[in-house]
Amino acid sequence: MSNQKANSNGRLLRLYDHFKREWQIYILLLPMIIWFAVFLYKPMYGLQIAFKDYSIFRGIAASPWIGFEHFQTLFGSDQFMRALRNTFMISMLSLCFGFPMPIILALMFNEITNQFFKRTAQTVVYLPHFISTVIIAGIVITAFSPTAGIVNTFLGWLGIEPIYFLIKPEWFRPIFIGSGIWQEAGFSSIVFLAAIAGVNPSLYESAVVDGASRWQMMWKITLPSILPTIIIMLIIRIGNLLEVGFELIIVLYQPSTYETADVINTYIYRQGVQGAQYDLAAAAGLFNAVIAFVLVMTANTISKRYSRTSLW
Repeated sequence: MSNQKANSNGRLLRLYDHFKREWQIYILLLPMIIWFAVFLYKPMYGLQIAFKDYSIFRGIAASPWIGFEHFQTLFGSDQFMRALRNTFMISMLSLCFGFPMPIILALMFNEITNQFFKRTAQTVVYLPHFISTVIIAGIVITAFSPTAGIVNTFLGWLGIEPIYFLIKPEWFRPIFIGSGIWQEAGFSSIVFLAAIAGVNPSLYESAVVDGASRWQMMWKITLPSILPTIIIMLIIRIGNLLEVGFELIIVLYQPSTYETADVINTYIYRQGVQGAQYDLAAAAGLFNAVIAFVLVMTANTISKRYSRTSLW
């Protein structure tokens, strides 16, 4: 008993000494901890309205509990099921076509030997990330305009009649995914460029001595070396699978494209903000968060088992 007490006192003493020695670091962490507590953890108190018949006049505490009734309403709603289906479809297409692009860009930048051209190319592909989503939407609307858009102008040169791209459901997904790749692929490549910069140069020197080509070095050295980074970024991307770009969709979509454009976040916006059904919107948001958590845990577990790379 006395030994356990002595060990406990020893741990407390070591913890006190560590805090006394590193107190500046904890002071720097304090603003972030307060931010998380106020803006992320405190609002979780409101999640309970997903299980209540909430009224703004009664408040959260006085609203009666109704269990999983809102979730039954969601899964019985054709609009929600359509939004869920569209979310998965857009997310999977974005993952398949959008995730490899930053990796390809990083590999291409790594092969450029002219530093001036390399910096210029990087600047050009990074810039769209810093453009407002509203401006991106304006560029998309202008480019695909049936009267003055560059796309329809080019089609006119080929003798093809103008296409009203933004009101046709079948064209919404390609336009949305393509504009997303154009905006984010360049900036996202920074992570992979940093990983490539950390590859041991002696590996390339040995490969050159053995007569390996640039292509062979990319496949045999560069890609395997940055594979852990690729896996980590893939896990994070899978966790955000249901977080489709709400801002761009809300600006671009319209009732004629709801069939392929309506996603969970736009459904929550219509039900919660426009329809004042805060409890139903909270249930949809909670469902979204739970699915995202399950996806992250599943992807992390699979990665840890087969590649020994994981988030934790």
